[in-house]
Amino acid sequence: MNRPAPPDTAGLLRRLVPVVWLVLVWVLLWGTFTWANVLGGIAVALLVLTVFPLPPVPGRGWLRPGATLRAVGLFVRDLVVSGLQVAWQSLQAVRPGPPIRSSVVAVRLASSSEFVMAMITAELSLVPGSVVIEARPEEQTIYAHVLGVDDEAGVERFRAQVRRLESDLVDALGRPRAPEEAPS
Repeated sequence: MNRPAPPDTAGLLRRLVPVVWLVLVWVLLWGTFTWANVLGGIAVALLVLTVFPLPPVPGRGWLRPGATLRAVGLFVRDLVVSGLQVAWQSLQAVRPGPPIRSSVVAVRLASSSEFVMAMITAELSLVPGSVVIEARPEEQTIYAHVLGVDDEAGVERFRAQVRRLESDLVDALGRPRAPEEAPS
């Protein structure tokens, strides 16, 4: 007995979320909630998403709530700790003594997803004390300028932080399919 396939609600929701987000941004830009602004926002969102379609997001569909909360919590912790470290280094900079050292660190990512690389690049650029200066998707490598890293132990701590960010992000998104497993 063949049962009909269930409707693809995940696909519909996956297309609906960017529309809702763009409509929200549109209404906020206008500053007032009116039905005209909402309808105009829907028209603009559909036009934008038709002209500039979003690439497919890797993973199994929606975010995993537990892994997402963990990733966000650890990211916020990184923001606070890095902010305190940069503040301390700023105080050290005005005192006599050795200059604050920094390094450019290369980190090879485990994921081949450009989306994951873009998210990690954004997260690292938001954290005080580090900024991504180059990303090479074909090599799965990012290069970041990091304050306060002047020895091999500091470089390894930063690489471990990036690997943890990547792992948290991939866990929150669901494991992306490897290229050879992708449907043709």
